[in-house]
Amino acid sequence: MSVISAFTQSALGDLKRLAFGPGVEPGSRKATVIAISARKGGVGKTTTTVNLGVALAQNHGKRVLLVDMDAQGHVATSLSRDRLDRPGDTLSTVLLEKRRDLQEIVAPTAIDGLWTVASDTNLHETETLLSARIGKELCLRQALKLARTHFDIILIDCPPNLGTLTVSALVAADKVLIPCDLSTLGLDGVDALFDTVETIQDSLNPTLSVLGLVRTRVDRRNLTMNAAIESTLSTRYAGHLMGSIIGISSSVPKAQLEGRSVLTSDPKSRGAEDHAALATEVLGRLR
Repeated sequence: MSVISAFTQSALGDLKRLAFGPGVEPGSRKATVIAISARKGGVGKTTTTVNLGVALAQNHGKRVLLVDMDAQGHVATSLSRDRLDRPGDTLSTVLLEKRRDLQEIVAPTAIDGLWTVASDTNLHETETLLSARIGKELCLRQALKLARTHFDIILIDCPPNLGTLTVSALVAADKVLIPCDLSTLGLDGVDALFDTVETIQDSLNPTLSVLGLVRTRVDRRNLTMNAAIESTLSTRYAGHLMGSIIGISSSVPKAQLEGRSVLTSDPKSRGAEDHAALATEVLGRLR
């Protein structure tokens, strides 16, 4: 290597350390960031996040990061048997401190290719502190710069409200995936979220787009109600409605009780098949 080339490499290394902080280096990947968001609780948002992430890693060989922005911390609970905790700073610490990146606190799991950033008990307080800051909506986008270079897909489990953390997740995301149960309240939540996405597109993140609307917790026996809600969804959001349907399956809560994904707990179950089909469709839409 020539002296000039060696100097250039050294200078690039210095620039990277200045950009990302000490002890961390950028990777060679370029992740697509997907915010999984719903304005109504109980629609299976976290269940979708966890099992979609596992399916992408396990079935498609993707390097996936799950980021839990919901203070309830259900991502960690759903993967309690497969998570390999990593001591150190919390998500709140990284969001509140400038020039920090989530890559510093990612933790591996027992599932090859799947990593997590866990929620923490201080997130409610963190949201309050962030709300008083200028540029608060950009905190997560800044904190994902390095992590984006280490993963193929980053899934963000958003809180079920429109607070600072949810807005920051939508500003950081490339796509938003919207889970919706087949209920009147679920439909109202979808309408409200589409309005929010349009506002963020107009002001804070013009490249944000809706990846799809996925029907969740569907009781296939409730034919009349399902048909009425699906007709409305098809009329309002025909281009966004995904073909994959996540039905109610006893295998899913059983897996959650075990602290595992349904794809590892009961891979032949209907719940596992539904989420595997969703992962395949998501990749198809991303292409």
